[in-house]
Amino acid sequence: MPPFEALKLARSKNLDLVEISPTAQPPVCRIMDYGKYLYQQEKKEREAKKHQKTITVKEVKFRINVDDHDYETKKNHVLRFLDGGDKVKATIFFRGREMTRTGLGRTILERLIKDVEPQSIVEFRPRQEGNTLHAILAPKKSAAEREKEKEKAAKAKAKAERQERMLQEKIAQGKLAPEKKDEPAAQAAAAASEAPTPGSQA
Repeated sequence: MPPFEALKLARSKNLDLVEISPTAQPPVCRIMDYGKYLYQQEKKEREAKKHQKTITVKEVKFRINVDDHDYETKKNHVLRFLDGGDKVKATIFFRGREMTRTGLGRTILERLIKDVEPQSIVEFRPRQEGNTLHAILAPKKSAAEREKEKEKAAKAKAKAERQERMLQEKIAQGKLAPEKKDEPAAQAAAAASEAPTPGSQA
């Protein structure tokens, strides 16, 4: 139809005439609420941004003379960062004469890589840049996989709580005895009390 007729029709419905495909022959237009359409598009974009996970690189610093307790603490930090979906840069900074013992620093990073292997993949093996040795680890699971695991764990927990609640309700209503383990012992005791004792018959 001619553009002025389409515009007249749109105005009669209190809507907008929006050009969808200007290059088509003839051009394609749609009668719609353009303000509402823009709002819905913006809402979709906001939702998409909400689900996006920005990956950051967290740095964990070690010393070549790190003791076991410190090492375990820092390793737990690494695991926590990986579990949160972040990459980890493990760094060893050599001071002065420590530059002659770079092999010791490499051993510490290789130990860390081995310890966190189930949760991580190695993006960069230990490499030296000046007086710094570093390795970069990335989470093994994607954000979507971690979300699925969390949902699965939450569902399992909710199911267990629901079953426990139902069991407590049955006990409260007297449908289920709270302790059934002692029943055989109680029956045996009752049978013993009912049995005649020797010498009681005259």
